[in-house]
Amino acid sequence: MTTNPITPIDPERNPIVFAKDGEVFANSRDVAAFFGKEHRNVLSAIDSLIAQEAKLGLLNFKQTPYVEPSTGQTYRSFEMDRDGFTLLAMGFTGAKALKWKLRYIEAFNALEAECRRIAQSGPAIDLNDPAALRGLLLTYSEKAEVLEKRVQELLPSQEALQRISEADGSLCVTDAAKALQMRPKDLFEWLRQNGWIYRRPGSGHDLGYQSKTATGLLEHKVTTVLRADGSEKVTEQVRVTPKGLTKLATLIKPPLMVA
Repeated sequence: MTTNPITPIDPERNPIVFAKDGEVFANSRDVAAFFGKEHRNVLSAIDSLIAQEAKLGLLNFKQTPYVEPSTGQTYRSFEMDRDGFTLLAMGFTGAKALKWKLRYIEAFNALEAECRRIAQSGPAIDLNDPAALRGLLLTYSEKAEVLEKRVQELLPSQEALQRISEADGSLCVTDAAKALQMRPKDLFEWLRQNGWIYRRPGSGHDLGYQSKTATGLLEHKVTTVLRADGSEKVTEQVRVTPKGLTKLATLIKPPLMVA
């Protein structure tokens, strides 16, 4: 794997954290890309933390091997929770690094708060108060009628999105743009600005952030390209999965989309 430092993305718009099973994580590969560091140095810093306190490897850092699609080789990476990231980021120095660390921690806090809100959503009901129960039942009945009407209106489009999300195969970014009725360059720009893909310096192709490949929104595939002289070139390509296409269709709004 290349050891070139990765160009950092805009930290104010792209805090790379993701939720899994109701918990919030960041991946060491994304952290390296975010802070413009070599992944091997981030791994070394994590190893040093675990060496000092072994329980960190059980509580805050979890090894998640990464398979490089172009070579089939397996490399180390870690998923870390907010506490793990905070401990790791303490070693990142400089005023700019401090600002980025704070942005990253804010992103962890926001996503964790949203996970808690979802888990705890729903009103507290006094089962001993008949009047309250009747009022609550009436309120939910009225809401149910409104929602039922809305569901019927949205059902055709929702069914279409469901079929897309469960389809097989994947699309290159250019074909995904066509499916979304966008210009390819606009979709590439959106994916880079919103923390889906990045490009290593000197590289001719894009890579998907681990947070997006781990959740099945993107995937990497090795493709063979035929050169003009008849020779073949093997290259790695980031592709949008059906699940990713469905997600993009809900995230990207006009005026990016074109007729």
